[in-house]
Amino acid sequence: MLVDAHCHLTGSHLPQDQMKGTLDRALAAGVMGFIAVGTDFKDSRAALELARDTPCIQASIGVHPHEAKGWSAETSAELETLALDPKVRFIGETGLDWHYDLSPRDEQERAFRAQIQLAKRVHKPLMIHTRSAPEATLRTLWEEGAEEVSGIIHCFSEDLAFAEGALDLGFYLSFSGILTFKNAHAIREVATWAPEDRILVETDSPYLAPVPHRGKTNEPAYVRFIADCLAQARGVSSARIEELTTQNLEALCGWAPPA
Repeated sequence: MLVDAHCHLTGSHLPQDQMKGTLDRALAAGVMGFIAVGTDFKDSRAALELARDTPCIQASIGVHPHEAKGWSAETSAELETLALDPKVRFIGETGLDWHYDLSPRDEQERAFRAQIQLAKRVHKPLMIHTRSAPEATLRTLWEEGAEEVSGIIHCFSEDLAFAEGALDLGFYLSFSGILTFKNAHAIREVATWAPEDRILVETDSPYLAPVPHRGKTNEPAYVRFIADCLAQARGVSSARIEELTTQNLEALCGWAPPA
């Protein structure tokens, strides 16, 4: 069994007339669980509604750094109400993106800190996005006491030093299709080194399709290619990676396969 620890399955990312086919292909590939991730309040509500209707899907709700310029006290209150639902397993996707800077950096940090505080109030782990802001991301997590809830560094694309800092905070490292890219040597180094009880796999679909589908639209079925690459890097069987990553997600957020 495989679980896609981070994918986008809502209407803003995946046309709903494609949903059934997408899930059917994933299930046929042995992907039996999905964390559907929201990127703003509307998208988060849609992810939760999808999770409520689909036993194999759980939700992560939050405001992406790209959308942080729209953060408000009202957004915080609305997210907190949604977060009480047992189908919500994570708070986020939140963090810092200083590569695109689609929201001002101070507003990204404000929304990030607020969501860490929200996660602590509702006792749920975080789903972290970080790009071109490794030191600031770790500093913010430390300053806000994020080790109280821990979480996932999603789509891990940093170096060994960052990974050590994240692990010190109790976070898990989730590897995406980037792991399969030819020049991703530093990421494969981390994937080889990381403790077996802190690794996860994800697609971040519809983005970042792994080899051999690189450049095409990604989908949860392709998490198998990432798991196979991780297994090869670590010198273990794909079945072992399936077992480890599923157990790790359950340990982190209580996810369990549907009855």
